[in-house]
Amino acid sequence: MLNTVNGSSVGSGEGLDVTDPATLEHIDGVDRCGPAEVDAACQAAAAAGPKWARSEADRQKAMLACAEILAACEDELAGLLTREQGKPLAQAHQELRGNVRILQWYANLEHSHVVLRDLAEELVVATYRPVGVVGIITPWNFPVTILAMKLWAALRAGNTVVIKPAPTTPLATLRLAELVNQVLPPGVVNTVTGGAETGSLLTGHPVVGKISFTGSTASGRSVMQAAAPTLKRLTLELGGNDPALLLDDADLDAVLPTVLLGAFYNAGQVCQAIKRVYVPTAMRDEAVARLVALADTRFVVGHGLQPGVTMGPVNNGAQKQRVASLVADAEARGARVQRVGDMNHDLPGHFVRPVIVSRIDAAAPLVTEEQFGPALPVVAYDDVEEVVDSLNAGPYGLDASVWSADADRAVEIATRLQVGQAYVNSHAGPPEPDVPFGGVKASGFGRELGVRGLEEVSELRVLRVARTVTA
Repeated sequence: MLNTVNGSSVGSGEGLDVTDPATLEHIDGVDRCGPAEVDAACQAAAAAGPKWARSEADRQKAMLACAEILAACEDELAGLLTREQGKPLAQAHQELRGNVRILQWYANLEHSHVVLRDLAEELVVATYRPVGVVGIITPWNFPVTILAMKLWAALRAGNTVVIKPAPTTPLATLRLAELVNQVLPPGVVNTVTGGAETGSLLTGHPVVGKISFTGSTASGRSVMQAAAPTLKRLTLELGGNDPALLLDDADLDAVLPTVLLGAFYNAGQVCQAIKRVYVPTAMRDEAVARLVALADTRFVVGHGLQPGVTMGPVNNGAQKQRVASLVADAEARGARVQRVGDMNHDLPGHFVRPVIVSRIDAAAPLVTEEQFGPALPVVAYDDVEEVVDSLNAGPYGLDASVWSADADRAVEIATRLQVGQAYVNSHAGPPEPDVPFGGVKASGFGRELGVRGLEEVSELRVLRVARTVTA
């Protein structure tokens, strides 16, 4: 599949193979873009910028036309997404519908200025101007959703963009770019494909004014280094190791089904997934038994295009190996590993049978590191204050949830957790267009979605108008 630059398809479709993570079969090929290709995309975006930024009404109209095209092509895009990423087809459809919902919200948003002072002698207005060219770098777990969180705010603010999708999941993104280029002016949305070296070229390009990146914390540090010489603006959504903290009055019947879904949706490959569960020691064995029973009935692991499958493979071999090694380490340390769900197939892909891990040391890597796969450690505790202190001492700060029959008690604890999103009796769901999202500490900085997300891809300019002239 080819890239789109300045409204035209370019490249050879060679250099990187895209494979089905369930069957390991070749799907398509994409270019490994180098300096010339990245420069062409960035220059096209820069040239298109002034005209695109000129009319807010024209941008809104064009974006609504994009929404119509993408909604009409949902089946095609969902099939591509399942084949390259691995998720069940129903979840791919949810991702595509969420993309259109975010797009429509930004297209209809009115937010161009804020009056700060309106006096007889002076008018002061905060206005929002585009940054210019925004480089968008997306990961492989939610290729379309995370693109939507970045792309539509950038376009609504008057920016033009160059998108670099993950090398294992570029196809739905490239096709989306082809589709929206049917109605957008040439150069507004451009794509480049490749690995980390292509991302570095984009991040370091002198005409790019901002980079919006989602990926690992280690990769985020590399992005910061590449952006430093040109002082690019950054939004970084990085790793997370999100805890679910069950208090001693939590109703297990009500809580555990939601906790399980929060841990294993998309085979656990969710930035906001529940990655560890803390349970009072007296409740641990019952909680683990119920989680195992629930998981056995809810997860059928297989090819995402097959009816009845509720969990696909993890996206790539490196991720499969990482999850397996963390589980093996926990087992070697004496933890109890219970494999759950149905994986009755002979496909050769990157499948990981979901596991519930109990009687595990809180210092084990499966607890302290982000596994990003269907392996859920259940950690027993005796003192909730010690748990809060240990969570806040950790490096990450994306999401956390607290579960209790007493909402006020849970709120008091949740507000003390050092995270970007704190939940009470729920955990992260699909992105909501009007609610900003982002992390703290090693989970990144900046916010996406909502009005705040629009402001992150804008430059604030203050206009002061003196209504009287004095000597």
